[in-house]
Amino acid sequence: MSAVDNCVFCKIVKGELPAVKLFEDADALAFMDVFPASVGHALVICRDHHANLLDMPDDGLAATAVVARRIAQAIMTALRPDGFQIRQFNGAAAGQTVFHYHVHIVPVHQGVGAPAHGRERSDPHVLEELAARIRAALA
Repeated sequence: MSAVDNCVFCKIVKGELPAVKLFEDADALAFMDVFPASVGHALVICRDHHANLLDMPDDGLAATAVVARRIAQAIMTALRPDGFQIRQFNGAAAGQTVFHYHVHIVPVHQGVGAPAHGRERSDPHVLEELAARIRAALA
């Protein structure tokens, strides 16, 4: 079995695994992180399988960055955090746990830290409620 066959994000792209989606187009997909580092933590992935930043073609990288910016703006509008972090990990030593290029958008509130990765699975109903607010801000 290939890396693509075992990739959780490829399975989400193919509809084989569920995700609370925020946005999708021909190049990228944005959805809520099920192990959020903070409330509203979202992921933006490229549809094609590329293990990390160094494997990404320029056009896919640009398309993913544009979607990440749109999602970050919608999170800021919908959830009103004090700021946000864009995180992107490359290699296990750097904290990458899913080896499919993706960007984390992590809302940050003044005085509240956010770990690199969340430890607890979020309630699916909470994720859907947050996603509905973010999707409304995208409209």
